[in-house]
Amino acid sequence: MATHLITGGAGFIGSHLAEFLLDRGDRVLVIDDLSTGRIRNIEHLQSSPRFECIVDTVLNRPVLAELIDRADDVFHLAAAVGVKLIVESPVRTIETNVLGTEVVLDLANRKKKPVLITSTSEVYGKATKVPFSEDDDLVLGPTTRGRWSYACSKALDEFLGLAYFHEKDLPVVITRLFNTVGPRQTGRYGMVLPTFVHQAISGRPITVFGDGTQSRCFGYVGDVIPALAMLIQTARAFGEVFNLGSREPISIRQLAELVRQRLESSSEIVLVPYDQAYEAGFEDMRCRVPDIRKAAELIGFAPRTPLVEIIDQVAEYDRVAV
Repeated sequence: MATHLITGGAGFIGSHLAEFLLDRGDRVLVIDDLSTGRIRNIEHLQSSPRFECIVDTVLNRPVLAELIDRADDVFHLAAAVGVKLIVESPVRTIETNVLGTEVVLDLANRKKKPVLITSTSEVYGKATKVPFSEDDDLVLGPTTRGRWSYACSKALDEFLGLAYFHEKDLPVVITRLFNTVGPRQTGRYGMVLPTFVHQAISGRPITVFGDGTQSRCFGYVGDVIPALAMLIQTARAFGEVFNLGSREPISIRQLAELVRQRLESSSEIVLVPYDQAYEAGFEDMRCRVPDIRKAAELIGFAPRTPLVEIIDQVAEYDRVAV
């Protein structure tokens, strides 16, 4: 029976990962400061004798060191998330992402425990070549635009993780997640799909930021989680970066229309300028489409869940949550 440590394990993705690992018979340790995670996400897991949650920050070195000693590997998911949070709290974004990752890697390296770092499609920045492949250049905006601090901090996480692999022989794998969505995701920090679903169910206007022509690929959390579990157990994945997500882009305006249609909502769709939604001079990525051939060839990764089914599941969760 393996024991896994999940940092940020009370978050949206972390809670699904914990559930998956418990269902296959493993032990799960979670550390989460609940800044964006929620106890509600893991309440159904707490009755298991193979599950343990510590409410604390990964910056608490003594606590984290003990948890890493008890674990066979580490899934590092603790990070600042969501465009709204990133724009409003850039200091917290940088400190949480960079300092937290450094502590995790340093402590894991002492016992050579494998680490999987969840990165993001945001690191591709303003790159225009699609689909994005793992070895493509990263094109970030200027430092005067706080919006790019998240992408930069996660890119630093990747550099640091790969440095530990090459210099110190620490088993590290990097995964870049492309708009992972599903039940338990909240719209509190700017996540678009749960926001649209909640607005449609409540009859409020569905607010599309910008002109709505920007496109994204929405990957189902249930398709991504097994890939994370497989990659950390695959020796050939160490020292590598993998894109994980759906390959089917949809514009944000089309997503709003699909949500309204699927949920039979009477909500109107309203365009909100970026300057009003976030900050003056806000810049966005026009298109994000992942090249997932690398993960497909190594572990057989393939997204299978259609977007309409994801919308149905998010809506079902929203109705229960309300």
